[in-house]
Amino acid sequence: MHERSLPHPDAHGVPARRRFPGLASQIRHARRFVARQLGDCPELSTVTLLTSEIATNAVTHSSSGTPGGKFEVVVHTAAGWVRVEVRDLGSPELPRPQHRDPYDVSEHGRGLDLVEALASKWGVEPRSDGLGRTVWFELVWEAGSPADGSSPDT
Repeated sequence: MHERSLPHPDAHGVPARRRFPGLASQIRHARRFVARQLGDCPELSTVTLLTSEIATNAVTHSSSGTPGGKFEVVVHTAAGWVRVEVRDLGSPELPRPQHRDPYDVSEHGRGLDLVEALASKWGVEPRSDGLGRTVWFELVWEAGSPADGSSPDT
């Protein structure tokens, strides 16, 4: 799903953000950063998987992966909702799913297919500062589950 989206109106406070050097070794640090923001979120494994995919794309397919490059991860949260943004330094091509054949055994080209399949929404937008793009996804789950930290509506 490719659409423009704004953070959830009930998002908690200021989003958490962190910059990382544009190195493949930093992807695990980006996953850990996101995981720390979500605690016991019931969708934690999906959120960290999708973060890994779009951060890897930033390092592999954008100017963020060039010497001195960097990328930024921003996490917005609300009850039953998360939005993760990866801001990179851009490239001539826009990120898009490859829609690979399920029997294709190549190792690359499935990251945005996963994002498209697992995220509630996702998209690509030019950065407001004109220095690259933002690839984002949102996940939604039933708020009020014990791991969510909010109380169910009764």
